[in-house]
Amino acid sequence: MNSPLIRVGVFYDGNYFLKISDYYYFQHERKARISLEGLHEFIRHQVAEEEDVDVRLAQITDAHFFRGRLSATEARDKDRLFHDRLLDDILMNLGVSTHYMPLKTRDGRLQEKGIDVWLSLEALELALHKTLDVVVLIAGDSDYVPLIRKLNTVGTRVMLLNWDFKYEDFKGETRVTRASQQLLEQVTYPVAMHTVIDRGLTAQDEVVEALFVSQSEPAAFAPSTMAAAAAPKPIRPNGPTAAGPVGTTGMSTIKNLKNGFGFVVMPPNNLFFSYADLTEGDFNDLREGDWVEFTVGRNHRDEDCARNVRKVAAPQLSETDDYEPEPDLQTVPVEL
Repeated sequence: MNSPLIRVGVFYDGNYFLKISDYYYFQHERKARISLEGLHEFIRHQVAEEEDVDVRLAQITDAHFFRGRLSATEARDKDRLFHDRLLDDILMNLGVSTHYMPLKTRDGRLQEKGIDVWLSLEALELALHKTLDVVVLIAGDSDYVPLIRKLNTVGTRVMLLNWDFKYEDFKGETRVTRASQQLLEQVTYPVAMHTVIDRGLTAQDEVVEALFVSQSEPAAFAPSTMAAAAAPKPIRPNGPTAAGPVGTTGMSTIKNLKNGFGFVVMPPNNLFFSYADLTEGDFNDLREGDWVEFTVGRNHRDEDCARNVRKVAAPQLSETDDYEPEPDLQTVPVEL
């Protein structure tokens, strides 16, 4: 006799998911990150609805997160290592198995290779050996079409959580996230999450509301104030000076902010920073012209950048101090 339980396996293309979370944090009016716990609860409800069973019979028995990441040597900056560990902690506490592959540098850019193949092999193997009834795929790449076709062959239903949105990045370039049409045509249950979320938020649907991290709980993949505790005592100059050696601290104003990235005024070259470099507060609360303290760091391209960024009150200037942030300094975006 077959069990009435619907066994659900969830498989994350980690890079895709993090882009989705960034979109809702920086671009969407919600200004909050996706809660993995809330997402799993949503999946259970969605599967129960599609399979026409009580939600108690739709249980996630396997969850796996696949992502490329820097080696310890490449991520020698302690903040990068800290945030990788924070991500591991969040996934571990939710019982999500992690699968990482090293990022490779090609043509001066870090690239993720082989994640789709690894995810597909694991998903198929678990669907067969653990008799998964539904595989939930959080991805958008057409490279997963062979996986879906094979799962269809063995009788495992596939639910695809997909998003469709467009925005301008910090360089002013248009970015589009959209699931492959081939994927949408092959899966059993395509779920247009952008539509589900917007409608659910309007209707104040509790399950949809829970998809987002609340202000009272730690934000998944967001900066932590723990990094601030290890920062050296700040130097408080009356105005910005040339960037010093790595590890020195300074204070200056924010020149540009856009889509989770910014620049701190620091001649001769402004210092790039991202939301992950913020040690306290919310990136979305920052404004151009705000004063911040920071630590001089180096990125993976061995260029100066700002780390441990923290908003502070403007310094008290003396009558002889005529410093104003230079409006015509050139900023050069740095690739993460």
